[in-house]
Amino acid sequence: MGRAGHRTALTVAACAALLLAACTSAPQGSDEPGPGGSSPAPIASDPGGSSPSATGGAGEGGGDGSGDDAEPEPGASATETARGPAFDADTSPDTAEPTGEGETFLSVTDVRVGAHDGYDRVVFDLDGTGSGRPGWRVEYVDQASDDGSGDAVRVDGDAILRVSLSGTATPMDSGVDEFSGDRIEPSDTESIDEIVYRYWFEGYTTAFIGVDEAERPFRVFLLEDPLRVVVDVRH
Repeated sequence: MGRAGHRTALTVAACAALLLAACTSAPQGSDEPGPGGSSPAPIASDPGGSSPSATGGAGEGGGDGSGDDAEPEPGASATETARGPAFDADTSPDTAEPTGEGETFLSVTDVRVGAHDGYDRVVFDLDGTGSGRPGWRVEYVDQASDDGSGDAVRVDGDAILRVSLSGTATPMDSGVDEFSGDRIEPSDTESIDEIVYRYWFEGYTTAFIGVDEAERPFRVFLLEDPLRVVVDVRH
């Protein structure tokens, strides 16, 4: 080989050595992507997911009716807690005036009683004609007696709560049948021993509530759609 060829060979060898050194000098692991690399970020789970909605019961929104779609149990009512009803009450008379007199004719169609947490409830269902509302006078009395005749009425209980609903009418005027019951003796109540329903007399419908042990605080209020007068007696 001539001198020129020898120089060319040396030049090629030197270049190869330089390239080899450049490749072997890179830091280990340099092929891992940095923070700005192109590897896909992890996929976060959807917070909405496929959990059932709070208001959707089984069969709504394509649910399959399984236990996973069950609606949560409602919490305790604000007026029904372990410590009793959250309402102010005493033993003094409770009154309200009727409305729509002369154009509203209502009759008691049913009387219901039930035990609640902290109180017992008596409900007087009313129906008839007109847009007026009934009134009432509810008070403790020493003795139960019928309007008009004054005849004594036997009521089981240590105290007697008289319920007089005003603005009521005969079934002929109201167009509905009046409650035909007489004595209601609940088995699961704590404050109420008995309810004795009497009848309509000259614009008033009367009932007596026999209260256990002594006079207990009570409250009275009106509910609508359907129309009801409610008497709550605390335990």
